[in-house]
Amino acid sequence: MPRSARDSLDTRLFAQAGAPPVRWRISDSAVAYPDALAEMDALSTAISEGRAPETVWLLEHPALYTAGTSARREDLVDPERLPVFQTGRGGQFTYHGPGQRIAYVMLDLKRRQPDLRRYVAALEEWLIRTLWSFHVRGERREDRVGVWVKRPDKPGEAEDKIAAIGIRVRRWVTLHGVALNVDPDLSHYDGIVPCGVRQHGVTSLMDLGLTADMADVDIALRREFEAVFGPTTD
Repeated sequence: MPRSARDSLDTRLFAQAGAPPVRWRISDSAVAYPDALAEMDALSTAISEGRAPETVWLLEHPALYTAGTSARREDLVDPERLPVFQTGRGGQFTYHGPGQRIAYVMLDLKRRQPDLRRYVAALEEWLIRTLWSFHVRGERREDRVGVWVKRPDKPGEAEDKIAAIGIRVRRWVTLHGVALNVDPDLSHYDGIVPCGVRQHGVTSLMDLGLTADMADVDIALRREFEAVFGPTTD
């Protein structure tokens, strides 16, 4: 695997020895974006107050765009194409929809490691490990958050984004998380400049020729989450 400066960060610091396991939750049907935000906000408050366990929530959304705190109006290329939601996460415009596995990660960094740079590196490591389960070589980029794959099948030194990361932290409890493209409708990315990056494209496991279903991806996500962040429970 290629190395970068962020690889030198000890992501295993996020795995607390003797800490309670993280609750692992999967929604089988699509969750409306406003409903997910409301539930995530309530749960993060409960976690910060010690009334709920740390949680990873896997889900899919109906097709929509979200605008992060750095979103630029000119990057919304087709504002009539899909609903657009403002969100408190960092980053710019991104797409969510069926065939994309969203993982909302709510961890208490006070108890783990109150270091946002290290936390983002840990999320990247989690995604890279998950992709490698399907023999896909995901890579970090120092100038771009997320996980990227090289595309030797395309002209030039092409590379595409396969997983996005967008986080928010409130009282040192994390909100939002990651989005991994399994088999979404990639044409919907044409309505935005994804994450403000114009010179690179977007891909998915299906686009790379892999037919892994969501259940297979969820198994890999859970196994590799435990390798980086520690044990989980249903």
